[in-house]
This record gives sequence, C-alpha cells and structure tokens, in this order.
Amino acid sequence: MTLPTPIKPLPYQNRSSQSTFAWVSQAFWRGLRSQFHPRMLFALFLPVMVTIVLTILLLWFGFTPLTQYIQAQIDQSVLTTYVDPLIGAAGVVWLKSWLIPFLAVFMLLPIAGIVGLAVAAVWVMPWVLSHLSVRNYPEIRAQGRQATLVSVWNALWVSVVFVFGWLITLPLWLIPPLGLVLSLFWWTFAFTKMMRIDTLVDHASPEERKLILQQRNTGYWVIGFICALLNLFPPAWVFLPVFSGLVFAHYSLEAIREVRG
Repeated sequence: MTLPTPIKPLPYQNRSSQSTFAWVSQAFWRGLRSQFHPRMLFALFLPVMVTIVLTILLLWFGFTPLTQYIQAQIDQSVLTTYVDPLIGAAGVVWLKSWLIPFLAVFMLLPIAGIVGLAVAAVWVMPWVLSHLSVRNYPEIRAQGRQATLVSVWNALWVSVVFVFGWLITLPLWLIPPLGLVLSLFWWTFAFTKMMRIDTLVDHASPEERKLILQQRNTGYWVIGFICALLNLFPPAWVFLPVFSGLVFAHYSLEAIREVRG
C-alpha cells in the first residue's frame, strides 16, 4: 500500500494573512501590557541610572572643554564676519551665550542616551526575554548560538556608528528642518539595528534569524521609527529603553512562533 504524500507547510511569507501594520500594532499593545508588570517596571532602573550617571559625568568633565572648543570654532568661522554686521556685537555675545551651551549639551546627551540603550540591549534584554518566554511564549525553545557575544558586538558597533554619525552631521542642524529629520534618522537606526538582533539572537537559530530579517524587516524599521518619534519627548527617555525592548521582543518572538508553525 502506498502511503499518502505528506502535505508540505506553506512558505513562511504566505502563511500569515496579517499585514505589517497589524504585526506592529500587536507588538506595541503587548509591549504596553508587559511594561506594567512589576518585574518590567523594576527593569527600568538600570538603563535610567546608567544614563543619569553618565550624563552627570559627561557634563562635569566634558562641558567646559566642549564649550571652549565650540567657541573657538565659531570665532574662526567665516560666518562670523557676515553675522557681526547684521546683529551687532551685543547680539553676537547674546547669541553665543545661549547657543554654545545648548550645542554642548545637545552633543553630550545623545551619547548618554545611546549608552543607556546599549545597556538595556545587552543586560536588560535577557531578563525581558526570559520574562516573556515564561509568560507569553512558553513553547518557543531557545536555539540561538553565541547570543552574548553577538549581542555585545552588535550593541558596540551600533553605538559607535550612532555617536560618529551624530557628531559629523551636527552642522546640518543649522539648516531647518534637517535637525528633526537627522534626529529621527539616527534614533531610528539605533533602535532598529540594536533591538532587532538582541531580541532574535537568543531564541532564533541563525537560519531563522536570517529568514525573519528578510520577511519582517519593514516592521522592525516601523517600530524603530515610532520609538524615535517617542524619543523626541524627554519624559519618554525614562521608559523607552525597556519599553522598546519589550515591543521588539514581542515582534521577534511572534515571528519565531510563526516560522516554527
């Protein structure tokens, strides 16, 4: 007797009828619910404390040298010869008195922010994934390889590229509205590049990770862009490192569940 030919599962990209918007909305809703769990509320403290301490250290040791450097660059700039006749000496002094400190703080704060995000990605994310695996995705078995090494390397190169890119594009902030565009661009890059790998590397095998990044890449960038929009509002800095991790983790773990059928 001839045995019936087993039915092959449909390819991953054809099995789900949900759109990218539906997947992203679901991830944000689940991330919001998970954030109010006591363990996840407690997880907020580590990246926040690291960001606060690093901000204080950067302002303490770097504010004066940085303002002096900016002052020297402005004095040597050819723009000064055009601005002085327009607003006068008193106007130039007033402009420098608030512009230079603002530029110095604006250059230093994102460095503290990206370090806080990296801390959340490397040290808090395993806690987040462990919490979600038990409560929401108990059937998903961890199949990642060298997760810690991959996570640390990913956080390191993303942080370096972010800081370098942020600093070299600062002059473009003088051209409105490029300041807003550049801020959204760099923070979207940081959230997406850092969080999507850290939420996949522990549970997804290398083959699954490659497939998910191909099929759901748009959704990852949408989540990163929304997080970058939230990052424009200072109160969001308190919860965003962990909350963004929860949203990306729900999105990634649901994708792994879908891949494994």
